[in-house]
Amino acid sequence: MVRRLLRRARRLLAPRTASPPDADPQPAASQSGPRIIPRSEHRISRANISEQALKVLYRLKKAGYQAFLVGGCVRDLQLGREPKDFDVATDARPEQVKELFRNCRLIGRRFRLAHVHFGRDNIIEVATFRAQHEAGEGEGVMREGRILRDNVYGDIDQDVWRRDFTINALYYDIGDFSIVDYVGGVEDLERGIIRTIGDPEVRFREDPVRMLRAVRFAVKLGFRIDPEAERQIQRLGHLLEEMPPARLFEEVQKLFLSGVALQTFEMLRHYDLFGYLFPEVEAVLAQEEEGFPHMLVIQALKNTDQRVAEGKPVTLAFLLAAFLWEALQARESELQAQGHAPMEALQLAAREVIGEQTRRVSIPRRISMFMKEVWTLQARLARRTGKRVWRTLAHPRFRAAYDFLVLRARVDDSLQELADWWTSFQAAVPEEQRRLVAALEKGDRPRRRRRRRRPAGGNGGEGAGESG
Repeated sequence: MVRRLLRRARRLLAPRTASPPDADPQPAASQSGPRIIPRSEHRISRANISEQALKVLYRLKKAGYQAFLVGGCVRDLQLGREPKDFDVATDARPEQVKELFRNCRLIGRRFRLAHVHFGRDNIIEVATFRAQHEAGEGEGVMREGRILRDNVYGDIDQDVWRRDFTINALYYDIGDFSIVDYVGGVEDLERGIIRTIGDPEVRFREDPVRMLRAVRFAVKLGFRIDPEAERQIQRLGHLLEEMPPARLFEEVQKLFLSGVALQTFEMLRHYDLFGYLFPEVEAVLAQEEEGFPHMLVIQALKNTDQRVAEGKPVTLAFLLAAFLWEALQARESELQAQGHAPMEALQLAAREVIGEQTRRVSIPRRISMFMKEVWTLQARLARRTGKRVWRTLAHPRFRAAYDFLVLRARVDDSLQELADWWTSFQAAVPEEQRRLVAALEKGDRPRRRRRRRRPAGGNGGEGAGESG
Protein backbone atom coordinates (compact mmCIF):
# COMPACT_ATOMS: atom_id res chain seq x y z
CA MET A 1 0.00 0.00 0.00
CA VAL A 2 2.84 2.41 0.91
CA ARG A 3 4.64 1.64 -2.35
CA ARG A 4 1.47 2.33 -4.30
CA LEU A 5 1.04 5.72 -2.63
CA LEU A 6 4.69 6.59 -3.32
CA ARG A 7 4.27 5.70 -7.00
CA ARG A 8 1.20 7.94 -7.23
CA ALA A 9 3.07 10.81 -5.58
CA ARG A 10 5.98 10.47 -8.01
CA ARG A 11 3.63 10.51 -10.96
CA LEU A 12 1.92 13.66 -9.73
CA LEU A 13 5.21 15.47 -9.10
CA ALA A 14 6.99 14.34 -12.28
CA PRO A 15 6.82 16.69 -15.30
CA ARG A 16 4.86 15.44 -18.28
CA THR A 17 6.77 14.33 -21.35
CA ALA A 18 5.67 13.43 -24.84
CA SER A 19 6.99 9.89 -24.75
CA PRO A 20 6.33 6.98 -22.40
CA PRO A 21 8.84 5.94 -19.76
CA ASP A 22 12.03 4.38 -21.21
CA ALA A 23 11.00 5.22 -24.76
CA ASP A 24 12.76 7.35 -27.31
CA PRO A 25 11.13 10.74 -27.87
CA GLN A 26 9.14 10.97 -31.08
CA PRO A 27 9.73 13.85 -33.48
CA ALA A 28 6.08 14.68 -33.98
CA ALA A 29 5.12 14.52 -30.31
CA SER A 30 4.49 17.55 -28.20
CA GLN A 31 7.07 18.19 -25.46
CA SER A 32 4.81 20.29 -23.23
CA GLY A 33 1.76 18.15 -22.59
CA PRO A 34 -1.14 17.42 -24.91
CA ARG A 35 -2.18 19.65 -27.75
CA ILE A 36 -5.80 20.72 -27.33
CA ILE A 37 -7.51 21.37 -30.67
CA PRO A 38 -10.72 23.38 -30.13
CA ARG A 39 -13.93 22.67 -32.01
CA SER A 40 -13.31 25.55 -34.41
CA GLU A 41 -10.04 24.03 -35.62
CA HIS A 42 -11.04 20.43 -36.44
CA ARG A 43 -13.66 18.83 -38.65
CA ILE A 44 -15.42 16.49 -36.21
CA SER A 45 -19.11 17.22 -35.70
CA ARG A 46 -21.59 15.57 -33.38
CA ALA A 47 -23.88 15.26 -36.40
CA ASN A 48 -21.52 12.53 -37.67
CA ILE A 49 -21.37 10.65 -34.37
CA SER A 50 -23.91 7.89 -33.84
CA GLU A 51 -26.83 8.62 -31.54
CA GLN A 52 -25.95 5.57 -29.42
CA ALA A 53 -22.35 6.70 -28.92
CA LEU A 54 -23.54 10.15 -27.84
CA LYS A 55 -25.92 8.55 -25.31
CA VAL A 56 -23.03 6.61 -23.77
CA LEU A 57 -20.76 9.64 -23.68
CA TYR A 58 -23.32 11.95 -22.11
CA ARG A 59 -24.44 9.43 -19.50
CA LEU A 60 -20.86 8.83 -18.39
CA LYS A 61 -20.26 12.58 -18.22
CA LYS A 62 -23.47 13.16 -16.28
CA ALA A 63 -22.40 10.50 -13.76
CA GLY A 64 -19.17 12.41 -13.12
CA TYR A 65 -16.80 10.34 -15.23
CA GLN A 66 -14.52 11.44 -18.04
CA ALA A 67 -15.77 10.35 -21.46
CA PHE A 68 -13.93 10.47 -24.79
CA LEU A 69 -14.33 9.01 -28.24
CA VAL A 70 -11.01 7.39 -29.04
CA GLY A 71 -9.18 5.44 -31.70
CA GLY A 72 -10.24 4.70 -35.23
CA CYS A 73 -13.53 6.60 -35.07
CA VAL A 74 -11.75 9.89 -34.21
CA ARG A 75 -9.17 9.20 -36.91
CA ASP A 76 -11.82 8.53 -39.56
CA LEU A 77 -13.99 11.50 -38.57
CA GLN A 78 -10.97 13.81 -38.80
CA LEU A 79 -10.21 12.39 -42.26
CA GLY A 80 -13.82 12.91 -43.38
CA ARG A 81 -14.55 9.17 -43.49
CA GLU A 82 -17.54 7.35 -42.02
CA PRO A 83 -16.44 5.30 -38.99
CA LYS A 84 -17.32 1.63 -38.91
CA ASP A 85 -17.90 1.76 -35.14
CA PHE A 86 -17.44 4.07 -32.17
CA ASP A 87 -15.22 3.31 -29.17
CA VAL A 88 -15.33 5.17 -25.86
CA ALA A 89 -12.57 5.63 -23.27
CA THR A 90 -13.34 6.61 -19.69
CA ASP A 91 -11.94 6.64 -16.16
CA ALA A 92 -14.93 4.56 -14.99
CA ARG A 93 -14.10 0.93 -14.21
CA PRO A 94 -15.93 -1.78 -16.18
CA GLU A 95 -18.15 -2.60 -13.19
CA GLN A 96 -19.08 1.08 -12.84
CA VAL A 97 -19.99 1.28 -16.51
CA LYS A 98 -22.21 -1.77 -16.08
CA GLU A 99 -24.05 -0.05 -13.21
CA LEU A 100 -24.93 2.87 -15.50
CA PHE A 101 -26.27 0.79 -18.41
CA ARG A 102 -28.76 -2.04 -18.06
CA ASN A 103 -27.90 -3.10 -21.62
CA CYS A 104 -24.20 -3.55 -20.76
CA ARG A 105 -22.19 -6.78 -20.83
CA LEU A 106 -18.64 -7.17 -19.53
CA ILE A 107 -16.40 -9.22 -21.81
CA GLY A 108 -12.80 -10.30 -22.12
CA ARG A 109 -10.09 -11.58 -19.88
CA ARG A 110 -6.99 -10.25 -21.59
CA PHE A 111 -8.69 -6.87 -22.02
CA ARG A 112 -11.64 -6.29 -19.70
CA LEU A 113 -14.18 -4.26 -21.67
CA ALA A 114 -17.77 -3.09 -21.34
CA HIS A 115 -20.07 -3.56 -24.33
CA VAL A 116 -23.19 -1.41 -24.32
CA HIS A 117 -25.77 -3.03 -26.61
CA PHE A 118 -28.33 -1.11 -28.66
CA GLY A 119 -30.24 -3.80 -30.49
CA ARG A 120 -28.59 -6.94 -31.84
CA ASP A 121 -25.81 -5.48 -33.98
CA ASN A 122 -25.10 -2.01 -32.59
CA ILE A 123 -22.49 -2.16 -29.81
CA ILE A 124 -20.59 0.71 -28.24
CA GLU A 125 -17.34 -0.53 -26.72
CA VAL A 126 -16.26 1.22 -23.52
CA ALA A 127 -12.70 0.79 -22.27
CA THR A 128 -11.22 2.00 -18.99
CA PHE A 129 -8.02 4.05 -19.20
CA ARG A 130 -4.98 1.81 -18.84
CA ALA A 131 -1.56 2.45 -17.34
CA GLN A 132 1.91 0.96 -17.68
CA HIS A 133 2.21 -2.46 -16.04
CA GLU A 134 4.51 -1.18 -13.31
CA ALA A 135 2.02 1.55 -12.37
CA GLY A 136 -1.67 1.92 -11.69
CA GLU A 137 -4.03 -0.61 -10.20
CA GLY A 138 -5.40 -3.84 -11.57
CA GLU A 139 -4.08 -6.95 -13.24
CA GLY A 140 -1.29 -7.04 -15.81
CA VAL A 141 0.73 -10.02 -17.02
CA MET A 142 3.71 -9.91 -19.40
CA ARG A 143 6.10 -12.59 -20.66
CA GLU A 144 9.23 -11.95 -22.71
CA GLY A 145 7.99 -8.47 -23.59
CA ARG A 146 4.54 -9.64 -24.75
CA ILE A 147 1.37 -8.50 -23.00
CA LEU A 148 -0.70 -11.48 -21.90
CA ARG A 149 -3.19 -9.57 -19.76
CA ASP A 150 -3.72 -5.83 -19.72
CA ASN A 151 -6.11 -4.74 -17.00
CA VAL A 152 -3.89 -2.20 -15.21
CA TYR A 153 -6.03 0.91 -14.89
CA GLY A 154 -4.82 4.50 -14.88
CA ASP A 155 -5.76 7.89 -16.33
CA ILE A 156 -5.81 9.46 -19.78
CA ASP A 157 -2.19 10.69 -19.39
CA GLN A 158 -1.12 7.06 -19.03
CA ASP A 159 -3.63 5.50 -21.39
CA VAL A 160 -2.31 7.27 -24.47
CA TRP A 161 1.06 5.49 -24.17
CA ARG A 162 -0.61 2.09 -24.20
CA ARG A 163 -2.06 2.66 -27.68
CA ASP A 164 -0.35 1.40 -30.81
CA PHE A 165 -0.12 4.17 -33.42
CA THR A 166 -0.22 7.94 -33.18
CA ILE A 167 -3.18 8.22 -35.56
CA ASN A 168 -5.17 5.92 -33.25
CA ALA A 169 -4.34 7.88 -30.08
CA LEU A 170 -6.61 10.90 -30.60
CA TYR A 171 -9.30 11.64 -28.00
CA TYR A 172 -12.51 13.57 -28.70
CA ASP A 173 -13.69 15.20 -25.47
CA ILE A 174 -17.48 15.32 -25.16
CA GLY A 175 -17.08 17.96 -22.45
CA ASP A 176 -15.89 20.76 -24.75
CA PHE A 177 -15.86 19.01 -28.20
CA SER A 178 -12.09 19.37 -28.54
CA ILE A 179 -9.49 16.86 -29.76
CA VAL A 180 -6.78 15.92 -27.28
CA ASP A 181 -3.52 14.96 -29.02
CA TYR A 182 -0.54 13.82 -26.94
CA VAL A 183 1.61 12.27 -29.67
CA GLY A 184 1.27 14.28 -32.87
CA GLY A 185 -1.49 12.11 -34.26
CA VAL A 186 -3.20 14.98 -36.12
CA GLU A 187 0.10 15.91 -37.75
CA ASP A 188 0.69 12.28 -38.81
CA LEU A 189 -2.80 12.19 -40.32
CA GLU A 190 -1.88 15.21 -42.40
CA ARG A 191 1.47 13.66 -43.36
CA GLY A 192 -0.12 10.29 -44.17
CA ILE A 193 2.19 8.20 -42.02
CA ILE A 194 1.71 5.17 -39.75
CA ARG A 195 4.00 5.65 -36.74
CA THR A 196 4.14 3.70 -33.50
CA ILE A 197 3.99 5.40 -30.13
CA GLY A 198 7.41 4.79 -28.63
CA ASP A 199 10.01 2.29 -29.82
CA PRO A 200 8.56 0.14 -32.66
CA GLU A 201 10.46 -2.95 -31.52
CA VAL A 202 9.05 -2.70 -27.99
CA ARG A 203 5.51 -2.09 -29.22
CA PHE A 204 5.60 -5.00 -31.70
CA ARG A 205 7.04 -7.34 -29.10
CA GLU A 206 4.28 -6.33 -26.68
CA ASP A 207 1.69 -7.35 -29.27
CA PRO A 208 2.89 -8.81 -32.60
CA VAL A 209 -0.57 -8.37 -34.13
CA ARG A 210 0.27 -4.66 -34.30
CA MET A 211 2.44 -5.47 -37.33
CA LEU A 212 -0.65 -6.73 -39.16
CA ARG A 213 -2.59 -3.68 -38.03
CA ALA A 214 0.12 -1.39 -39.40
CA VAL A 215 -0.25 -3.03 -42.81
CA ARG A 216 -4.04 -2.88 -42.65
CA PHE A 217 -4.13 0.82 -41.79
CA ALA A 218 -1.50 1.68 -44.39
CA VAL A 219 -3.53 0.00 -47.15
CA LYS A 220 -6.91 1.18 -45.92
CA LEU A 221 -5.88 4.83 -45.58
CA GLY A 222 -3.31 4.97 -48.37
CA PHE A 223 -0.61 5.91 -45.84
CA ARG A 224 3.04 4.85 -45.64
CA ILE A 225 4.62 3.08 -42.69
CA ASP A 226 7.37 4.91 -40.79
CA PRO A 227 10.81 3.59 -41.94
CA GLU A 228 11.90 2.42 -38.49
CA ALA A 229 8.62 0.56 -38.01
CA GLU A 230 9.15 -1.04 -41.44
CA ARG A 231 12.55 -2.34 -40.40
CA GLN A 232 11.17 -3.86 -37.22
CA ILE A 233 8.27 -5.50 -39.07
CA GLN A 234 10.70 -7.26 -41.38
CA ARG A 235 12.78 -8.36 -38.37
CA LEU A 236 10.00 -9.48 -36.04
CA GLY A 237 7.43 -11.17 -38.29
CA HIS A 238 8.31 -14.55 -36.75
CA LEU A 239 6.63 -13.42 -33.51
CA LEU A 240 3.27 -14.01 -35.20
CA GLU A 241 3.90 -17.75 -34.83
CA GLU A 242 3.41 -17.32 -31.08
CA MET A 243 0.00 -15.66 -31.35
CA PRO A 244 -3.23 -17.56 -30.58
CA PRO A 245 -4.76 -18.85 -33.86
CA ALA A 246 -8.21 -17.57 -32.84
CA ARG A 247 -6.91 -14.02 -32.52
CA LEU A 248 -5.19 -14.20 -35.90
CA PHE A 249 -8.46 -15.39 -37.45
CA GLU A 250 -10.16 -12.21 -36.26
CA GLU A 251 -7.39 -10.11 -37.79
CA VAL A 252 -7.43 -12.06 -41.08
CA GLN A 253 -11.11 -11.22 -41.49
CA LYS A 254 -10.31 -7.51 -41.16
CA LEU A 255 -7.36 -7.80 -43.54
CA PHE A 256 -9.17 -9.49 -46.41
CA LEU A 257 -12.84 -8.48 -46.21
CA SER A 258 -12.48 -4.70 -46.21
CA GLY A 259 -12.42 -4.13 -49.97
CA VAL A 260 -8.63 -3.86 -50.41
CA ALA A 261 -7.74 -7.54 -50.12
CA LEU A 262 -5.37 -7.64 -53.09
CA GLN A 263 -3.34 -4.63 -51.95
CA THR A 264 -3.24 -6.03 -48.42
CA PHE A 265 -2.02 -9.39 -49.71
CA GLU A 266 0.73 -7.73 -51.73
CA MET A 267 1.91 -5.63 -48.77
CA LEU A 268 1.86 -8.61 -46.40
CA ARG A 269 4.10 -10.48 -48.83
CA HIS A 270 6.33 -7.43 -49.23
CA TYR A 271 6.99 -7.46 -45.48
CA ASP A 272 7.25 -11.28 -45.35
CA LEU A 273 4.24 -11.57 -43.06
CA PHE A 274 1.86 -13.58 -45.25
CA GLY A 275 3.88 -16.76 -44.87
CA TYR A 276 3.48 -16.68 -41.09
CA LEU A 277 -0.29 -16.66 -41.54
CA PHE A 278 -0.58 -19.10 -44.46
CA PRO A 279 2.67 -21.10 -44.76
CA GLU A 280 1.31 -23.67 -47.22
CA VAL A 281 -0.10 -20.96 -49.47
CA GLU A 282 3.22 -19.12 -49.42
CA ALA A 283 5.01 -22.33 -50.39
CA VAL A 284 2.71 -22.79 -53.38
CA LEU A 285 3.07 -19.16 -54.45
CA ALA A 286 6.84 -19.53 -54.44
CA GLN A 287 6.58 -22.25 -57.09
CA GLU A 288 5.84 -21.86 -60.77
CA GLU A 289 3.96 -24.08 -63.14
CA GLU A 290 5.01 -24.05 -66.81
CA GLY A 291 6.69 -20.70 -66.26
CA PHE A 292 3.61 -18.98 -64.86
CA PRO A 293 2.89 -18.38 -61.17
CA HIS A 294 -0.27 -19.76 -59.60
CA MET A 295 -2.97 -17.13 -60.13
CA LEU A 296 -6.02 -18.56 -58.36
CA VAL A 297 -5.25 -16.67 -55.13
CA ILE A 298 -4.83 -13.39 -57.01
CA GLN A 299 -8.09 -13.90 -58.89
CA ALA A 300 -9.95 -14.75 -55.66
CA LEU A 301 -8.68 -11.56 -54.02
CA LYS A 302 -9.73 -9.46 -57.03
CA ASN A 303 -13.15 -11.11 -56.99
CA THR A 304 -13.58 -10.36 -53.27
CA ASP A 305 -12.67 -6.69 -53.73
CA GLN A 306 -15.06 -6.38 -56.67
CA ARG A 307 -17.95 -7.83 -54.66
CA VAL A 308 -17.26 -5.44 -51.77
CA ALA A 309 -17.21 -2.50 -54.19
CA GLU A 310 -20.56 -3.62 -55.65
CA GLY A 311 -22.13 -4.00 -52.21
CA LYS A 312 -22.44 -7.78 -52.55
CA PRO A 313 -21.89 -10.13 -49.60
CA VAL A 314 -18.47 -11.72 -49.15
CA THR A 315 -17.37 -14.63 -47.02
CA LEU A 316 -13.96 -15.57 -45.73
CA ALA A 317 -14.82 -19.25 -46.28
CA PHE A 318 -14.84 -18.81 -50.06
CA LEU A 319 -11.53 -16.94 -50.00
CA LEU A 320 -9.88 -19.56 -47.78
CA ALA A 321 -11.13 -22.30 -50.11
CA ALA A 322 -9.27 -20.54 -52.92
CA PHE A 323 -6.17 -19.95 -50.78
CA LEU A 324 -5.80 -23.64 -49.91
CA TRP A 325 -6.98 -25.17 -53.19
CA GLU A 326 -3.51 -25.75 -54.65
CA ALA A 327 -2.24 -27.26 -51.38
CA LEU A 328 -5.30 -29.51 -51.36
CA GLN A 329 -4.64 -30.66 -54.93
CA ALA A 330 -1.02 -31.48 -54.17
CA ARG A 331 -1.91 -33.48 -51.05
CA GLU A 332 -4.76 -35.27 -52.84
CA SER A 333 -2.36 -36.40 -55.61
CA GLU A 334 0.05 -37.77 -53.01
CA LEU A 335 -2.70 -39.77 -51.31
CA GLN A 336 -3.95 -41.19 -54.60
CA ALA A 337 -0.41 -42.26 -55.43
CA GLN A 338 -0.40 -44.12 -52.11
CA GLY A 339 -3.43 -46.13 -53.23
CA HIS A 340 -6.38 -44.17 -51.84
CA ALA A 341 -9.53 -43.92 -53.94
CA PRO A 342 -10.19 -40.43 -55.41
CA MET A 343 -13.02 -39.44 -53.06
CA GLU A 344 -11.26 -40.86 -50.02
CA ALA A 345 -8.06 -39.04 -51.01
CA LEU A 346 -9.98 -35.77 -51.36
CA GLN A 347 -11.58 -36.09 -47.94
CA LEU A 348 -8.32 -37.01 -46.24
CA ALA A 349 -6.47 -34.20 -48.00
CA ALA A 350 -9.11 -31.66 -46.97
CA ARG A 351 -8.87 -32.76 -43.35
CA GLU A 352 -5.06 -32.59 -43.32
CA VAL A 353 -4.75 -29.26 -45.15
CA ILE A 354 -7.33 -27.54 -42.96
CA GLY A 355 -5.80 -29.10 -39.84
CA GLU A 356 -2.35 -27.75 -40.73
CA GLN A 357 -3.73 -24.29 -41.45
CA THR A 358 -5.66 -24.20 -38.18
CA ARG A 359 -2.38 -24.36 -36.27
CA ARG A 360 -1.60 -20.86 -37.54
CA VAL A 361 -4.98 -19.24 -38.19
CA SER A 362 -8.02 -20.77 -36.59
CA ILE A 363 -10.78 -21.92 -38.97
CA PRO A 364 -14.17 -22.32 -37.24
CA ARG A 365 -16.14 -25.45 -38.05
CA ARG A 366 -18.82 -23.57 -40.00
CA ILE A 367 -16.12 -22.30 -42.36
CA SER A 368 -14.23 -25.57 -42.69
CA MET A 369 -17.48 -27.41 -43.54
CA PHE A 370 -18.23 -24.83 -46.23
CA MET A 371 -14.75 -25.25 -47.71
CA LYS A 372 -14.97 -29.05 -47.77
CA GLU A 373 -18.38 -29.00 -49.48
CA VAL A 374 -17.21 -26.53 -52.14
CA TRP A 375 -14.10 -28.63 -52.81
CA THR A 376 -16.05 -31.91 -52.98
CA LEU A 377 -18.59 -30.45 -55.39
CA GLN A 378 -15.85 -29.58 -57.90
CA ALA A 379 -15.62 -33.27 -58.81
CA ARG A 380 -19.40 -33.59 -59.02
CA LEU A 381 -19.63 -30.58 -61.33
CA ALA A 382 -17.41 -32.43 -63.80
CA ARG A 383 -20.08 -35.15 -64.16
CA ARG A 384 -22.88 -34.06 -66.47
CA THR A 385 -24.92 -37.20 -67.06
CA GLY A 386 -28.11 -38.70 -65.65
CA LYS A 387 -29.53 -37.87 -62.26
CA ARG A 388 -26.17 -36.66 -60.97
CA VAL A 389 -26.72 -33.31 -62.67
CA TRP A 390 -29.98 -32.70 -60.85
CA ARG A 391 -28.57 -33.82 -57.52
CA THR A 392 -25.64 -31.46 -57.91
CA LEU A 393 -27.97 -28.62 -58.84
CA ALA A 394 -30.07 -29.30 -55.73
CA HIS A 395 -27.11 -29.24 -53.34
CA PRO A 396 -27.30 -26.34 -50.81
CA ARG A 397 -23.71 -25.31 -51.70
CA PHE A 398 -24.22 -25.54 -55.46
CA ARG A 399 -24.09 -21.80 -56.07
CA ALA A 400 -20.86 -21.37 -54.09
CA ALA A 401 -19.31 -24.39 -55.84
CA TYR A 402 -20.37 -23.05 -59.25
CA ASP A 403 -18.84 -19.64 -58.45
CA PHE A 404 -15.65 -21.44 -57.41
CA LEU A 405 -15.62 -23.32 -60.74
CA VAL A 406 -16.02 -20.03 -62.63
CA LEU A 407 -13.14 -18.60 -60.60
CA ARG A 408 -10.94 -21.58 -61.50
CA ALA A 409 -11.88 -21.24 -65.15
CA ARG A 410 -10.51 -17.69 -65.19
CA VAL A 411 -7.02 -19.05 -64.56
CA ASP A 412 -7.39 -22.43 -66.30
CA ASP A 413 -8.76 -22.31 -69.86
CA SER A 414 -9.43 -26.06 -69.89
CA LEU A 415 -12.29 -25.51 -67.41
CA GLN A 416 -14.04 -22.78 -69.40
CA GLU A 417 -16.25 -25.16 -71.40
CA LEU A 418 -17.44 -26.86 -68.19
CA ALA A 419 -18.18 -23.53 -66.53
CA ASP A 420 -20.11 -22.33 -69.62
CA TRP A 421 -22.13 -25.56 -69.68
CA TRP A 422 -23.28 -25.07 -66.07
CA THR A 423 -24.06 -21.42 -66.77
CA SER A 424 -26.30 -22.40 -69.71
CA PHE A 425 -27.88 -25.29 -67.82
CA GLN A 426 -28.91 -23.08 -64.91
CA ALA A 427 -30.44 -20.54 -67.29
CA ALA A 428 -32.50 -23.30 -68.94
CA VAL A 429 -33.95 -24.67 -65.69
CA PRO A 430 -37.02 -22.76 -64.41
CA GLU A 431 -36.87 -21.66 -60.79
CA GLU A 432 -39.96 -23.71 -59.87
CA GLN A 433 -38.38 -26.87 -61.25
CA ARG A 434 -35.18 -26.13 -59.37
CA ARG A 435 -37.07 -25.79 -56.08
CA LEU A 436 -38.88 -29.05 -56.75
CA VAL A 437 -35.60 -30.86 -57.40
CA ALA A 438 -34.19 -29.44 -54.18
CA ALA A 439 -37.22 -30.61 -52.24
CA LEU A 440 -36.98 -34.10 -53.74
CA GLU A 441 -33.26 -34.23 -52.90
CA LYS A 442 -34.09 -33.49 -49.27
CA GLY A 443 -36.67 -36.25 -49.26
CA ASP A 444 -39.68 -33.93 -49.09
CA ARG A 445 -41.67 -35.89 -51.65
CA PRO A 446 -45.32 -34.90 -52.14
CA ARG A 447 -47.61 -37.29 -50.32
CA ARG A 448 -50.38 -39.06 -52.15
CA ARG A 449 -53.83 -38.78 -50.62
CA ARG A 450 -54.70 -42.08 -49.03
CA ARG A 451 -58.12 -43.45 -49.86
CA ARG A 452 -60.08 -44.58 -46.85
CA ARG A 453 -60.73 -48.25 -46.98
CA ARG A 454 -64.43 -49.03 -47.24
CA PRO A 455 -65.78 -52.02 -45.31
CA ALA A 456 -67.09 -54.88 -47.42
CA GLY A 457 -70.79 -54.80 -48.18
CA GLY A 458 -71.49 -51.14 -47.74
CA ASN A 459 -70.28 -47.58 -47.31
CA GLY A 460 -69.53 -47.93 -43.64
CA GLY A 461 -72.53 -45.82 -42.61
CA GLU A 462 -75.16 -46.62 -40.07
CA GLY A 463 -77.42 -48.25 -42.72
CA ALA A 464 -74.68 -50.36 -44.25
CA GLY A 465 -76.38 -53.59 -43.27
CA GLU A 466 -79.63 -52.60 -44.98
CA SER A 467 -78.22 -51.80 -48.41
CA GLY A 468 -78.32 -55.36 -49.71
